[in-house]
Amino acid sequence: MKALIKVGYGCNDHCTFCHSLDVRHLEGSAEEIHGKIERAKKLGHTMVVLSGGEPTIRPELTRWAEHVAGLDMDFGLVTNGRMLSYGGLVEQLLRHRLRYVYLSLHGGTARVHDLMVREEAFDQTFRALTNLSGRGVDLTANCVITKHNVDHLKDLVDATMPFEDLLLKFSMVEPKGGANHNFEHLVPRVSLVAERVREAIGHGRRRVEDNGGRGPRFAHGALPLCLMAGCEDLYDDLKSHGFWTMVEVGEPDFFPVDDENKVQPAEACAGCGRSGPCPGLYRVYDERFGSAELRTVTGAPRSNSFNYVYEARVTIPADEPFRCPLLGAWGVTPWDRGRHLMIRNGFRVARFRASSRDFSDAEMATLKHDHGQVYLDLSRKDAPDDFARDLRKLERSAVCLDCHERERCTGLFEPVEVDVFTRDDARIRELVAELDGAVLDVGCGDGPYAALLAPRVEAGNLSYLGLDPDADRIEGLRRRWPWAELRHGRAEDLNGADGRRFDHVLVLRSWNHIGVPREAVARMVATLRPGGTLTIVDNVAFGLARTRAQTERGEGSPASFEHYRNDDAAAAHAHVMAHGLELLERRDVGPATSNQWLLRYRMPVDGAT
Repeated sequence: MKALIKVGYGCNDHCTFCHSLDVRHLEGSAEEIHGKIERAKKLGHTMVVLSGGEPTIRPELTRWAEHVAGLDMDFGLVTNGRMLSYGGLVEQLLRHRLRYVYLSLHGGTARVHDLMVREEAFDQTFRALTNLSGRGVDLTANCVITKHNVDHLKDLVDATMPFEDLLLKFSMVEPKGGANHNFEHLVPRVSLVAERVREAIGHGRRRVEDNGGRGPRFAHGALPLCLMAGCEDLYDDLKSHGFWTMVEVGEPDFFPVDDENKVQPAEACAGCGRSGPCPGLYRVYDERFGSAELRTVTGAPRSNSFNYVYEARVTIPADEPFRCPLLGAWGVTPWDRGRHLMIRNGFRVARFRASSRDFSDAEMATLKHDHGQVYLDLSRKDAPDDFARDLRKLERSAVCLDCHERERCTGLFEPVEVDVFTRDDARIRELVAELDGAVLDVGCGDGPYAALLAPRVEAGNLSYLGLDPDADRIEGLRRRWPWAELRHGRAEDLNGADGRRFDHVLVLRSWNHIGVPREAVARMVATLRPGGTLTIVDNVAFGLARTRAQTERGEGSPASFEHYRNDDAAAAHAHVMAHGLELLERRDVGPATSNQWLLRYRMPVDGAT
């Protein structure tokens, strides 16, 4: 629950890649920083972290630390560490609850580090590590990688081996400030950086193992996960460090930390199984070099839901029933549009927050606002399995309709009584009940529509072939479905050359379980008879508002991820449209619907594709 406050942009280093090169003359006043510390407390933060520039060169440093501690919050620093080489200052800050230090260290030798920062700073910075290690401080050393140090990362690993409580992080340089002005001179190719970082982390892991498990931990930042095979789980950023909000000098209030300086290029990242947690590329890097170094990762499982965890509650005065706390005491800007969820129930508003790293900020905002797929979990289950009973849909409050802050605000949401799941599934049941002829059910799974299919098979109205990649499920269905022909296999492996054709192909809530949808669609279309139909039904991901106990129970369950994507109707249609099928029906997900979408197609009678 960290708040990051920039106190000014002056610094006693002169890094070649400095983000703040163009604003180093700007400094926040002591009064401004003092007020922002108090605002952080009001917003519910438990730690204030000062950054810059270099916050430790400000004469108010210890006074600010004392003020933070006096408000019963912990204190932290983002720093080059040079002033922390003085043991007396470290002791004083520790007394004022210094609990977190994110320190810049760009080389394992003075030659490399001092070249990067253009000062004789290595000895001081390294001494700061010695002063801080073993003192109960959450300690990170961040190495920004440019062309100057990209081939010297193993030396940094070797130099930091004595620090067992250290997280050593390797970060791709951001083309901003100095690094943008000197792009050609400083910015290496991201694929080279990723290769060198993987080598350094592998070297570090081997050294730690050889040292009986003693040594630093490792992380990386701003590197696309498709380039970090074997190290994907070591991705690290502000959110993984517990930062919720930040504020620059001169800004009136806190804003959520975000990744708006990065992009996931569609040509490489659309449909990638790593897209949720992946940072992508820095925007400026993509503009200069493009995305040819990236590759799409298939077959990586992910979740189809995320948790909004309860944090706090505010009571609206009874004489002001339409008052919005976001326009009042809480404010609008500090709350993340996708990751925060405010649920209004009468005169009470409960605040929830999602910390999942399986979904990007953009995905969460789309699911919450565009698709409207947020629900209150009413169950005591690890994972809801009867959505109509277990979940209560949440919709944007009428209070928000005409609000001038609507498009940038996280919004107020209220529970509604409509059972959207049963209502929307009625159309699927209607279609299944009308089927006749030969049916192929791709991903038949647990057979949610078996009660409709079995009587029609037994009456001779249709023949049924169920296909599923899970052999155990197929065996279980064989015992329960004597009326069905069942086969173990993947949609991507269907063989249209065997001459078997179907009047209807069904993909009922199994689309997002298909590993390579483009291949699967081609195989399924090849099995359709002229005039035959292809019906695809699935769900977008959704957010669940839960108590802490519900969240701990759910996240501690042994349930595994089974989805490869969380496509909506538009994403699925993009895979099908190239095959020349006629679109018969499309039902998209929206704020007034459940999370289930529908696509129906017909093969032209002349068989043209």
